[in-house]
Amino acid sequence: MLQPLADLPEVPFAFDGAADLLRAWASGLTPDPDLTVSVWADRHRILSPRGASEAGPWRTSRTPYLRDIMDALSPRHPAQRIVFMKGSQLGATEAAANWIGYVVHHAPGPMLAVQPSVELAKRFSQQRIDPLIEESPALREKVAPARSRDSGNTVLSKEFPGGILVMTGANSAVGLRSMPVRYLFLDEVDAYPASADDEGDPVALAEARTRTFSWRRKVFLASTPTIRGLSRIEREYEASDQRRYFVPCPHCGHRQFLKFERLRWQKGKPETATYVCEGCEIPIAEHHKTKMLENGEWRPMAVSADPFTIGFHLSSLYSPVGWLSWERIAREWEACQTAVEAKRSFINTVLGESWVETGEAPDWQRLYDRRHDYRLGCVPAGGLLLTAGADVQRDRIEVSIWAWGRGLTSWLIDHVVLEGGPEKAQAWAALTELLGFSWPHEAGTEMGISRLAIDTGYETSAVYAWARRMGSGQVVAVKGVDGFSRPAPVIGPSYVDATEGGRKIRRGAKLWTVATATFKSETYRFLRLDRPAEGDVLPAGSIHLPRNVDAEWVKQLVAEQLMTIKTRRGFSRLEWQKVHERNEALDCRVYARAAAWIAGLDRWSERKWRELEAQLGVERKAPGVIPASRHSQTGSGSPEAATVQPKSARLHRPAWLGDRRRTWLTKA
Repeated sequence: MLQPLADLPEVPFAFDGAADLLRAWASGLTPDPDLTVSVWADRHRILSPRGASEAGPWRTSRTPYLRDIMDALSPRHPAQRIVFMKGSQLGATEAAANWIGYVVHHAPGPMLAVQPSVELAKRFSQQRIDPLIEESPALREKVAPARSRDSGNTVLSKEFPGGILVMTGANSAVGLRSMPVRYLFLDEVDAYPASADDEGDPVALAEARTRTFSWRRKVFLASTPTIRGLSRIEREYEASDQRRYFVPCPHCGHRQFLKFERLRWQKGKPETATYVCEGCEIPIAEHHKTKMLENGEWRPMAVSADPFTIGFHLSSLYSPVGWLSWERIAREWEACQTAVEAKRSFINTVLGESWVETGEAPDWQRLYDRRHDYRLGCVPAGGLLLTAGADVQRDRIEVSIWAWGRGLTSWLIDHVVLEGGPEKAQAWAALTELLGFSWPHEAGTEMGISRLAIDTGYETSAVYAWARRMGSGQVVAVKGVDGFSRPAPVIGPSYVDATEGGRKIRRGAKLWTVATATFKSETYRFLRLDRPAEGDVLPAGSIHLPRNVDAEWVKQLVAEQLMTIKTRRGFSRLEWQKVHERNEALDCRVYARAAAWIAGLDRWSERKWRELEAQLGVERKAPGVIPASRHSQTGSGSPEAATVQPKSARLHRPAWLGDRRRTWLTKA
């Protein structure tokens, strides 16, 4: 039996070194206490004000739903893979930091933490791991200060007795196959690239590092989901036992997991938000949430395909009192209704659910039959901003001009085809002249193009040269990129090299990148909106087509369809593909939409809209209502009677604007 250290006999001064050795030897033989990750965090974790809103000792009681997740990461728990599909403001990152601290202090071994990129891995190390070590005394003893020579403490590597923590990015194949690991933390897996340096799926590469540890391994995958069918975390969660956190109703005791559809409030008054119990239908005030979370429990909703994989799903409705409130969630939901990216972000980050992309092409005949009673070349009353999208082809430049109103409501105003490819000076001269042209507004004034976005995918140098000459105030050069996992639909500007007069100009042009997939999905969703009855409020995003637009143009507007494509490595991705030979109308619409986004349309306040109405002399009779007589279907009444006829004195069109429009667009 080991003798307590305090009872060790005194030894002469000459043997002080032996006494220290004896004490260290006895300490090493003492078994570690059997702690779980949550218990360790309650005892040792100190939250730093550098990275936490509530600094001080960690309390698992503040986020009780994290207890089972953290404890499943403890070595004694039988689960080998833990999946966490989540919303925001739930403490998931701090729970992962607790696990890392537990490994360093209590269960050492090789550990790999993977962020979406190497840059994010460095940020994770500096903002999460460094404060974790510095603020917790139990960890400071294990990891030498970074300033010490040969300390093993660098930005992407932390050595400690018995193990090492390596941090890397999913975009680095070298980092993912650097060493065998017992512990693996995969953070925000839905933001990982499809392949790490063309060597394969980063999740599969990282998990291969754990094979040598067999049943002793622990893999933690955490992320907010993205696109249905492409989301890694959703795929992993659906293959697990799909646990949900059930909380009791404070009124009737009925246990339920929180659903967004049961969060109720008066329209326009998010401060009235309460949760309605599905058992007794009595509203639950948010101050009850603390007690509800304390008495909650995780329940599996399915049988896992792998008995060693468990999964947890949690929305931000569970966010503790004082963090993300039900009122704020209701407010964000009301605010995101007019912007597709905002709505998708809400579904992903607040509800913790995947976004469903509906890319089936709308029926062109239905759209053609629903054309409105206004003509090309005339701006209806609701149009308050004109933007244009230009698509450069081998033998022509095609331009669509769209008018925009509140709630992203839009009207096709014109579509112009400028003959001559980008090598023809007259084509660029015509496009320059178009920038100065104006279109008559129903209120009696004229409107010009506020922004024109031109695609740089074909004859890039020629496009850059023209955009430079026009200046960035009215013309923006854009580059379309595929994919949905982007922080914003338009990013930029970035500065790129340009060529002018045979001379290369470094950083001579501004370039914006446009997520064309996002705007195509938005356009199709708007095209599917039902028409309101006469005099009713128009749905946000309504797209209006003039009565004299031809069927061919409408077919081009819906010329693509979103399809699921299998890659060579067996993974799926969504891709827009043509179902009609020509798609210039759709491309021009996307670029005009990008121009509206760059102009700030998505972020304008009501005050800005009223200022535009005042400038144009538009009298707004009711919010969102356009006189029904101007927007009925072409089949009802007399089209000519409802048409806004421009005064010929105001309509100064260059000859080419009428003559060179495609034959399938009737001249105004």
